[in-house]
Amino acid sequence: MSDQRDLEAKSLSPGLYIVATPIGNLGDITLRAADVLARCDAIACEDTRVTRKLIQHLGLAKPLWRYDDHASDSDRERLLDAMRDKAVALVSDAGTPLVSDPGYKLVREARAAGIPVTSLPGPSAPVVALTLSGLPSDRFLFTGFLPAKDKARGETLAELAGVKATLVFFETAPRLAKSLAAIGEALPGREIAVARELTKLYEECRSGSAEELIAHYEAHPPRGEIVLLVGPPADRLADAGDADRLLLEALVTEKPSRAAALVAKATGLERKALYARALELQAS
Repeated sequence: MSDQRDLEAKSLSPGLYIVATPIGNLGDITLRAADVLARCDAIACEDTRVTRKLIQHLGLAKPLWRYDDHASDSDRERLLDAMRDKAVALVSDAGTPLVSDPGYKLVREARAAGIPVTSLPGPSAPVVALTLSGLPSDRFLFTGFLPAKDKARGETLAELAGVKATLVFFETAPRLAKSLAAIGEALPGREIAVARELTKLYEECRSGSAEELIAHYEAHPPRGEIVLLVGPPADRLADAGDADRLLLEALVTEKPSRAAALVAKATGLERKALYARALELQAS
């Protein structure tokens, strides 16, 4: 306890401190994040109930000021005024603030007003999901939630079809099947990964085609928060001759199902069709 009191006794300089918080497992809080939360004057957060659980876990008691999607311009002004002589930490309910939440307006106006802004790195669900998925991670595009309505969702996916990077979305369990179906239609042949309950007890990252994933989650309805990832377009589309050559090469060491999966990933062609062709080639 004396160490905690010592931390709180050393005040921080006034300004805005962007603090990443755990996305599930409270053990993922960083030492620096815990230090800033212990020494700040107040915490701006999306949901005071969620943040209170975290600070109680850290053995802290701090003023909590709500700042979420519904915050008004006057709410933001009050926070900015406070930062001129107080250290205010900004947290989201989970992960890194400003990633699919309203904090960017606060940061932008703080910088414009000459208020010092410090950002602490830490947990981020899109990055955790990307590293788990096995999809290409050298280039990726995070685009938040897909639109809820079918037409808008399809238009968004059509706009993203030519992006040569892994696509990363947030999604909810009730909408997962519709989003997978839309991806299968707009981006055929792409490998998809569904990462959910990240860092928690029932963490899962499952990959496959849209059809395979829809079938799985119809049989096993998903729960929890979801990150949906879609592999980039193939560098080139193989024609039938290329596909046969690649399948024959793969069949030297692999079973037909694995050969089909490898060629599908390399070419963007449909895995089921490749599997059927692989069986024909193996029998001939």
